[in-house]
Amino acid sequence: MQLIDKNLIAKKRSGRLTFNQIMKWLFFLCTMIGLVVLITLIVDTLSDAIGYLNLDFLTSFSSSRVEDAGFYGAIIGSIWLMVVTVPVAIFVSVATALYLEEYAPKNRVTDFIKVNISNLAGVPSVVFGLLGLAMFVRAMAMGNSVLAAGLTLALMILPVIVVSSQESIRSVPSTVREASIGMGATKWQTVSRIILPAAIPGIITGIILAVSRAIGETAPLVVIGVPTTLLVTPDSVLDSFQAMPMQIYAWIKMPQEEFQYIAASGIIVLLVILLLMNSLAIFIRNKFSTRY
Repeated sequence: MQLIDKNLIAKKRSGRLTFNQIMKWLFFLCTMIGLVVLITLIVDTLSDAIGYLNLDFLTSFSSSRVEDAGFYGAIIGSIWLMVVTVPVAIFVSVATALYLEEYAPKNRVTDFIKVNISNLAGVPSVVFGLLGLAMFVRAMAMGNSVLAAGLTLALMILPVIVVSSQESIRSVPSTVREASIGMGATKWQTVSRIILPAAIPGIITGIILAVSRAIGETAPLVVIGVPTTLLVTPDSVLDSFQAMPMQIYAWIKMPQEEFQYIAASGIIVLLVILLLMNSLAIFIRNKFSTRY
């Protein structure tokens, strides 16, 4: 007596395989749309910038004359900005994530804090610019300095790093913690020597995303009042500065068509610096990656 209808099974299996192929090609199409758009933007920008991207452009300050306009001041200013933003954001964010996951009591207050940190990750950047204007520029009288802008951007990216760090810390197996405590290690020794090194790859991933956002942000810098034309580079974190996204924004607003090509050159430089920073972060993530 045959209990299995082979024709029915083959029919259902055929339908599932067909649906699987449809979804596979749908996902592939979605992936290709993103890649095609990205490649088109890069090629279009590079074609506009190719005639203006040279050594003089990288070593000259900004100017109202197309032939004299350069990106040097903006590059140095952005480097200064990241020197302030990245260490502050990483230290505060990782410390916050470690406290919430390893030390904070599990109660409604802690849950409330975690939910609000997650919500802050979606707040528009211009709101953080207003916060920086009120707190750092006016209340603390820092002006439109590197320090004021750096602290503002650090606050902006802090929630992103905190959330990613929390997820990475949670992913460390509980058995690793228990084994460390069982061997006589203190809580801090377990956190510093076991949990944090194991969580570094995930933390670095969050830092990559956050810094990528920070280095290309314009709205907070506009609100703070960062100048678009400055013929000197900062000597300390209390000096005024230029930033690459602000300079690109200023060039795009210029009426002369040639400045659009200059702006395209600035975009290419910004992308290259961003890729270099991300490559370094990925190298660090892979170097400290641990598998269980």
